[in-house]
Amino acid sequence: MSECILQAENLSKHWGGLKALNEFNIKFYDKSLHSIVGPNGAGKTTTLKAISGLLASERGEVTKGSINYKGETVQGLDPAALVKRGVIQVMEGRHCFEHLTVEENLLTGAYTRRDGKGAIEADLEMVYSYFPRLKERRRSQAGYTSGGEQQMTAIGRALMSRPETILLDEPSMGLAPQLVEQIFEIVKSVNENEGVSFLLAEQNTNVALRFAHYGYILESGRVVMDGAAKDLRENADVKEFYLGMSDEGRKSFRDVRSYRRRKRWLA
Repeated sequence: MSECILQAENLSKHWGGLKALNEFNIKFYDKSLHSIVGPNGAGKTTTLKAISGLLASERGEVTKGSINYKGETVQGLDPAALVKRGVIQVMEGRHCFEHLTVEENLLTGAYTRRDGKGAIEADLEMVYSYFPRLKERRRSQAGYTSGGEQQMTAIGRALMSRPETILLDEPSMGLAPQLVEQIFEIVKSVNENEGVSFLLAEQNTNVALRFAHYGYILESGRVVMDGAAKDLRENADVKEFYLGMSDEGRKSFRDVRSYRRRKRWLA
């Protein structure tokens, strides 16, 4: 088994009286692809921001628990310090610099590097090899590119920092299904070929569990189920509540029996 590089234990976060995270636990392994899935508001984005240090930008903080990366406590470090340690987050909504070209956006990802122009140029070509569309559009202003191209730019920019771990937040948001498949295929290739670990938060349970090695199902800020992604995809509750399927076919959340069983599951 790969080495455990990231461990979060008993994470709790409150927004007023609401528990955004409720004693959340996760173990994340080197060169793996893990997915955190769950409905909107379950705490997926909060989890990634707690790890990356971006939670502080929202005047938030972890109120309980610990976060360790490669044996070092990283809770409370600023995002730039995490980038230097090899952890970077691609935020929900892409957040490209619209007035910069695609290539200039990519190069901003290398701002912490000190390994020379040649190494940075080599990695730029590596990014273009995974995202050939970006090479075609490299002189275009990012604000005039499509949503899919902006998502590719955001992931490529993260790769330019030479990360060990990428925290990827809702990569499918607002994209056509065909583009979602393409981006997940590229993420899988980067994971396998470059050895970059990915921890992604995704509302599209179907695609997330198809590409991930391991999955966590989050509800109301806590993990209600976790396991190998292929096993979760075959779990009756996951199929019914998150994939819209059951052994009898498609079912509705309004089904009384299912709703009662779901309430027992989340109790």
